[in-house]
Amino acid sequence: MAARLSTREDYASLLDKYDTWLFDCDGVLWQGDKLIDGATDVLQLLRHHKKSVLFVTNNATKSRKNYKKKFDSLGVEAHVDEIYGSAFASAVYISSVMKMSKDKKVYVIGMAGLEEELDEEGIAHIGGTDPEDNTLENFSLAKWTPDPSVGAVLCGLDTSINYTKLSKAFNYLLRNEGCQFLVTNEDSTYPTAEGLLPGAGSVSAPLRYALGREPVAIGKPKSTMLDCIKAKHNFDPKRTIMVGDRLNTDIEFGKAGGLSTLLVLSGITKESEITGPNASPTVPDYVTGSIGDLRALIS
Repeated sequence: MAARLSTREDYASLLDKYDTWLFDCDGVLWQGDKLIDGATDVLQLLRHHKKSVLFVTNNATKSRKNYKKKFDSLGVEAHVDEIYGSAFASAVYISSVMKMSKDKKVYVIGMAGLEEELDEEGIAHIGGTDPEDNTLENFSLAKWTPDPSVGAVLCGLDTSINYTKLSKAFNYLLRNEGCQFLVTNEDSTYPTAEGLLPGAGSVSAPLRYALGREPVAIGKPKSTMLDCIKAKHNFDPKRTIMVGDRLNTDIEFGKAGGLSTLLVLSGITKESEITGPNASPTVPDYVTGSIGDLRALIS
């Protein structure tokens, strides 16, 4: 059973036990463009106590550099090398794990942030934000010439998803058995300040259904994201805690990596999912209302 945190002593014990703090962003530090109350105070507190602070997000719509701009605009201290997104992890996976040949290209269903991270890794790509693919015109195979150099399809959250993108991605995967099917993450929903929207997992669902094939997922809860972090940061898993709002991504990610986990109830997961007869089998180590609760240590 998860330990409920409520007293100053509870939070003081947490501060003492963990040297490295990994934070999800959406639903933990902010909702849309609105900060969670107290988030900046708590991050400053952790830095004051010489804790390592890292940000781990499945949102692939922004590159790390653009995420840094969002942190800046919200008044949150963050450095590019502290930010790990599924767009970055996907690019690293393609270049370092798949070792995709330089003469191959990736067909992208996704947004500019995903393309920027591919560019940083020197990975050629088509699709994505290309105006030719961002159209509501009818798609016709007769009028389309596939690019024979496409060696992978990478699908992330795409708020301009359309039939043309799905059709091209589907055909690259259908016609070429060697074409890799990758998704940045499998989040079913995406939290905004106004409520939930379909997430990256929902965007890729038509392809999975049409192909009868499951993709390789890069983001949380998969180990690929943690491998990216380990490659850049030394930390002791036993003194590291993952703070998130989602059981099937953040908490499972932490557990799979041998980290402790803190669930905050300021985002996706609701109280009914962790208590009662319909509770999830995924159990965090600790639960609190929001990250702002740790301000009890400041007073």
